[in-house]
Amino acid sequence: MRSLIAIAGVFGIATASIACGGSSDGGSVTPPDGSTFPSALTVAGGMHITYFAKVPGARVMALGPDGAVYVSETGANKVVRVWDTNGDNVADSLRTVVEGLNGPSGLAFHKGYLYIANTNGVVRVELNAQGVVMASPVSVNSLPAGGGHATRTIVFGADSAMYVSVGSSCNLCVETDSERASVVRFNEDGSSGRVFSRGLRNAVGLAVNPTTHKLWVSQNERDNVTPDHQNLPPEEINILQDGKDFGWPYCYSLNGAPVPNPEYNDAARCATTVTAALEMQAHSAPLGMTFLDKATLLPSEYRGDLLVAFHGSWDRDQPTGAKVVRVKISDGVPTGVEDFVSGWQSADGSRWGRPADVQVYKDGSVLISDDQSGSLYRVAP
Repeated sequence: MRSLIAIAGVFGIATASIACGGSSDGGSVTPPDGSTFPSALTVAGGMHITYFAKVPGARVMALGPDGAVYVSETGANKVVRVWDTNGDNVADSLRTVVEGLNGPSGLAFHKGYLYIANTNGVVRVELNAQGVVMASPVSVNSLPAGGGHATRTIVFGADSAMYVSVGSSCNLCVETDSERASVVRFNEDGSSGRVFSRGLRNAVGLAVNPTTHKLWVSQNERDNVTPDHQNLPPEEINILQDGKDFGWPYCYSLNGAPVPNPEYNDAARCATTVTAALEMQAHSAPLGMTFLDKATLLPSEYRGDLLVAFHGSWDRDQPTGAKVVRVKISDGVPTGVEDFVSGWQSADGSRWGRPADVQVYKDGSVLISDDQSGSLYRVAP
């Protein structure tokens, strides 16, 4: 049985039809223009995927207290509010909330404010019940800006402290700024910043495990390692510990042990670092992630697991990634990884979309952002 959903021109297209098919191994969605989007998305677990909204350059999502979805458009230097006014699971309102930002990426709501992680620091704005900004953004801290990894991710911990991930300035180097390649902890007002965990080349995904209250990150590891740069080193999931070093640039994790990078060959230093909690396919570029404790529309076996958006490789002869994966968790630690949604990448390695973030929606479904095709998708039974 097939159904069609029409998305109106509020999302920048006159009419787009989405075909939602069902099968024993999950549903699929065929993008609106078959010549531009040749692949179909397939989702595991007998669930279905549909378009939720068109958001150009959609990057990080945050669910607001008003039930709307707030999305950073990093390239456009703004944050938009996406709203489903009639409850049909297709958004029909998109409005700019804050503009004139500086490479905004991470978003977090905390005690009545929307916090936005610009590349050079965090700002906050107060919104009314309709999601309208009450005053201009206020800077709460500063961060080292730009460099090779310019996006910043923000989350508030169980201790109400602010945690911000700051990527390295390079592929492999010894940073002169201690806040690069780290997660920095601030008081909730942005004061008293200090490095919480270091040795994290580019920890784009940052989330609090709702059961253990520990901070988890998705780690983009280095490029151009010898002898096998296409398959080494693994991408990582790390469970952060205060004051600990997770290896970069001196070493990476492989089969549960630290391996010295050949440029430094410092085995003694590597022996003092923390290895990855989970190793994943090299060069997958893991970005946003979310725990599924509140994903009540998904099958119960998903509860407590983690979804991670793989943005996809740029430096492999056979491209990888461009999918969303499920990380299985047992007793507070990751135990394995499997595909959750795939199909943005064609058999020849070309891509019509790249997942950037995942977020549990207010109804217990899951939203996925895709910054290449400029789309939000919704996954539900």
